[in-house]
Amino acid sequence: MDRIRLGDLDEVFPPELVDAVLAKSQACEVRVRLLPPRLMVYFALARALFCPEPYLGVLRTLAVAARHEDEWGEWRVPDKAAVFRARRKLGVEPMHELLVHTGTAVADARTPGAFWRGLRLMGVDGTTLPAAYSQANEAGLGRLQTRPDKGPTGSPLARVMVLVEVGSRAICDAAVDSHRVEERVLVERLARSFRPGMLVLADRGLPGAQLWQLLAATGADLLLRIPGIVKLPVAEVLSDGSWISTVLDRRSGGVRPPQDVRVRVIEYSREIACRKRAETYQLITTLMDPERAPTTELAALYGERWELDNTLAELETTQIGSRTVLPSKSPELVFQEIYAHLVLYTGVRVLMHRAAVNRSDPLDPGRLSFAAALRAARHSVTSLNREPSGPLENGV
Repeated sequence: MDRIRLGDLDEVFPPELVDAVLAKSQACEVRVRLLPPRLMVYFALARALFCPEPYLGVLRTLAVAARHEDEWGEWRVPDKAAVFRARRKLGVEPMHELLVHTGTAVADARTPGAFWRGLRLMGVDGTTLPAAYSQANEAGLGRLQTRPDKGPTGSPLARVMVLVEVGSRAICDAAVDSHRVEERVLVERLARSFRPGMLVLADRGLPGAQLWQLLAATGADLLLRIPGIVKLPVAEVLSDGSWISTVLDRRSGGVRPPQDVRVRVIEYSREIACRKRAETYQLITTLMDPERAPTTELAALYGERWELDNTLAELETTQIGSRTVLPSKSPELVFQEIYAHLVLYTGVRVLMHRAAVNRSDPLDPGRLSFAAALRAARHSVTSLNREPSGPLENGV
């Protein structure tokens, strides 16, 4: 089973990388099983690639694409119960490790719009994804409750927060949990991937003294929007009209002394064509020097955050499918499935980035069609297929 193939994505997910991720995240297995861990990693990625094709159809596609039937011997496509057990044994951590490795620092100096004044542009955003109804998902994920006097409605939901590299749209890290878990809690987990040299953009709902301190302590610079109804006091007006203010720490709960933080506030108006009016934006940032970080440039940079909406739309609509419900019946397998989708999305984005910048006149990867790239990735696997024979055909 050493010749598993994912077509063009082989160069992003070579066996050596998968084995290294498995060695880091779980004990190595000496006995060769019908569904060994490496095969299950490729199976998870292939399920994401061919979503929503059924389990056994994906396994058959992988086996046939190997094109080395002698290496598979008498291997047969196993039943769904065996696949379920193998998925549970694989767990979530290998897929998360693979995501972090694949999405780290994809953009380089050739990537248009990837850097601003030496800082790598990053963004944080989130969404929820529906999962199949089961008692386990009901208990572990929960469902929306639209009114206090009504019961929950709809499918169980998982909440996803992602850290995205703006220039390449690669997902560098993600935190996944029940939709009951607040976004700010998941962003705290993403702080593990914040680094000096980054400028991280995020929308309303995240700022707060404690979260700000945690994220700023990573060494990354921050540019976050705050709700318009929040009025931060003016402590010092700067030369470009921005001002220094203080975000009060009101959530210490008596555990520790309050630790207020100083921020720079930028306020500007932006015309919203669909609403036929101007909207006022308030941003807070760790970049305190108006000469090194002019207000006009920061306001323009914040507009790049909307690229994250496109990233999540591509993931949810183009790759997963707008009407697709994740079929896994337990929270752990739902999380595994989500991470597989995030890894696959980033793998396609890595290929798109290479195609865009390995030219004499590098293109912005955002100008390329993700839908077309996804179709090409699928075709690169199915074009390897040939009519099966012998035990493989009989086992399907």
